[in-house]
Amino acid sequence: MPEQLIKICGLTTPDAIKAAADAGATHVGLVHFEKSPRHVSLADAVKLRAMVPKQVKTVLLTVNMEPKPTAELLQEVQPDVLQLHGKETPEWLALIKDNSQLEVWKAIGVKDRAALEGAAKYREAAHRLIYDAAAGALPGGNGLALDWRLLLGHRHALPWGLAGGLGPQNVADAIRYTGAPLVDASSGLESAPGVKDAGKIRAFCEAALAARKAAA
Repeated sequence: MPEQLIKICGLTTPDAIKAAADAGATHVGLVHFEKSPRHVSLADAVKLRAMVPKQVKTVLLTVNMEPKPTAELLQEVQPDVLQLHGKETPEWLALIKDNSQLEVWKAIGVKDRAALEGAAKYREAAHRLIYDAAAGALPGGNGLALDWRLLLGHRHALPWGLAGGLGPQNVADAIRYTGAPLVDASSGLESAPGVKDAGKIRAFCEAALAARKAAA
């Protein structure tokens, strides 16, 4: 049974980084998108990136950024993964994938099976797809859940992860129901918008790891 991958997204403080790493997260996410309550500036992203332990991968999340500022951001932050959460084309992703050592992830808002099937267009352009609820006020981090039934029987074009409305109370069910190799949570682990709760982070990771162990 492969390792259960766990991404804690939208971290904005050193304490949140430490809480995620200590709890067993395999990935931490930094959001660089000014409309998000979890936005971190370039300078803060650099500082937080430096605090991530080596065994944990840093995911930098952007939304519809132009090529030049994206290149500058990547050069400064040096993440392990770039997650694109907007309307980026397969061609744009492929350009990054083919010209860097980064893992490239594409978030897909899933409202129906057509959206799920349409994600296959990123087959050659990304390393992983993140299935999220369809966009609400923000492209992600809205706390909205997607319908897990849409994933049943779906033949995934790429390695994938499940996001959208996940928290300590439902992540075990999500893993059991969908078999998600990676689970990704943000707003469900907060005490207020953009403020992570260390207890919720720990409970989320414990529940995810226990569910994977039980499925082994």
